[in-house]
Amino acid sequence: MGPIGVFDSGYGGLTVLRELVNTLPQYDYLYLGDNARAPYGTRSFETVYQYTLECVRFLFDKGCHLVILACNTASAKALRNIQQLDLPQLAPDRRVLGVIRPTTEVMGEFTQNNHIGIFATAGTVASESYLVEMEKFFPAVKVHQVACPMWVPLIENSEANSNGADYFVQKYVEQLLQQDPQIDAVLLGCTHYPLLISKIRQFLPAHIRIITQGEIVAQSLVDYLHRHPEIEVHCAKNAQRTFYTTDATDTFDRQSAVFFGETVL
Repeated sequence: MGPIGVFDSGYGGLTVLRELVNTLPQYDYLYLGDNARAPYGTRSFETVYQYTLECVRFLFDKGCHLVILACNTASAKALRNIQQLDLPQLAPDRRVLGVIRPTTEVMGEFTQNNHIGIFATAGTVASESYLVEMEKFFPAVKVHQVACPMWVPLIENSEANSNGADYFVQKYVEQLLQQDPQIDAVLLGCTHYPLLISKIRQFLPAHIRIITQGEIVAQSLVDYLHRHPEIEVHCAKNAQRTFYTTDATDTFDRQSAVFFGETVL
């Protein structure tokens, strides 16, 4: 038995882990942030795939039978290859899941008029993963995307609540609404973005609903473990949490208090 692995290119996945712990506190979790090579959003498909695979291998070596890619860019650019090409050879009895599919399975339920917007990294937007998956589950929903390359740097440099963030939040909100003024729900398609939610709310019309992924992914995991007892039986239940980073631990300790809501040890 081992922990459930949670991977992100940096700190954003901690917002997902927080909801996993809130929903399923009995399980052990091992978080890995590839902070030394973040951000992934501007990197090529091949680079993101190689980096993500290395991190999945690390989590497998630490005993994880189930790994969640709590990173939209990694889910968009690497998950399919890892599931189809690597797992059958590397670890056929283990599983790697992402955040895009569970999000798109329910995303259409948040709109009243079938017009949804997505804020995401450049890599996630370029992959068109959300467009492809939404077409499967909610073909009547019109989806528009905007890449927000400045949001992650603002957040990771503790500028999310500063006046300086206003320009870039307003800029991307206006770009999205210019594409489709009828949008009545927007997805924060990067796990960093919930830290900007107060700013985003400030510039979005009041009637537009904001969708975050943490609770969606947590509920999806509840369902997955129920449907796959052969995986669930390998997930340790000691309510332990372990954190790894590929960069400076002191910086990770400071940032984790912001993203996870408490200091990690």
